[in-house]
Amino acid sequence: MLLDTASLYYRAYFGVPDSVRAPDGTPVNAVRGLLDFIGRLVQDHRPDDLVACWDDDWRPEWRVSLIPSYKAHRVAEEVAAGPDQEETPDTLAPQVPVIEEVLAALGIARVGSPGFEADDVIGTLSARAKGPVDIVTGDRDLFQLVDDARGVRVLYPRKGVGDCDLVVEELIAEKYGVRADQYADFAALRGDASDGLPGVKGIGEKTAAQLITEYGDLAGVRAAAQDPASRLTPAKRRGIVEAAEYLDVAPKVVRVALDAPLADFDPALPAGPRDPAALAELMKRWGLTGAVERLLATLAR
Repeated sequence: MLLDTASLYYRAYFGVPDSVRAPDGTPVNAVRGLLDFIGRLVQDHRPDDLVACWDDDWRPEWRVSLIPSYKAHRVAEEVAAGPDQEETPDTLAPQVPVIEEVLAALGIARVGSPGFEADDVIGTLSARAKGPVDIVTGDRDLFQLVDDARGVRVLYPRKGVGDCDLVVEELIAEKYGVRADQYADFAALRGDASDGLPGVKGIGEKTAAQLITEYGDLAGVRAAAQDPASRLTPAKRRGIVEAAEYLDVAPKVVRVALDAPLADFDPALPAGPRDPAALAELMKRWGLTGAVERLLATLAR
């Protein structure tokens, strides 16, 4: 089981009241919510291995150099110099180091890769996996990794993680009209405002799906735009040709890396805490006793 950790702790932050606080009054709603999410996922799906995949770089320079607008609207406006920082709610940012410490004390693997996003870590671990993989994320971009033959599927939370859509190839075909292995090309053509990807002018989700289905992939769509005999309308043909510079680089930006360098780690789900003393101190300091004890009980079972 691979967790898109930031996706889950953001969901926890907005789903758990900020009245959930440590003894000193610091909000810990994202921490407590994430721990409960992990406990519910382990209880419901019983994975042998579990990895909290991490954004070592949420906006990699190699993606920005290809498409400068990539996630540009998420950059905190107050950052005047230094590396880009993602704009994070004021009471969430201090909770992220606590999440790191608690996961370490529990012995739950937290894995990132310098210069890569959590999506790329998930893609790399999915590619390496010898058995079935469940990816837990609220990010549709990861649908490109779904592979029924290899047992790679996405658990896409609707409310909490106890209520997930099980995303397999059939669901992607039904919902989007493309195959899972076509999803990245479809997403590049359609664009995604939330990631700063402009797409092709005049081509929305439905038209992108039709074009990818008819011509097989993005290269086929672009070839059709250059072919006077193709059935493309003048407006679609013009839009695709005019977006050539974007379409040259969009697939590399949209596709999840499958070869991110990863340090050695132990993915095995722990039966008990790796560092009981550190965990006890964190539980006391941050008022996490109930959430941690619930998770430990689930892990022990």
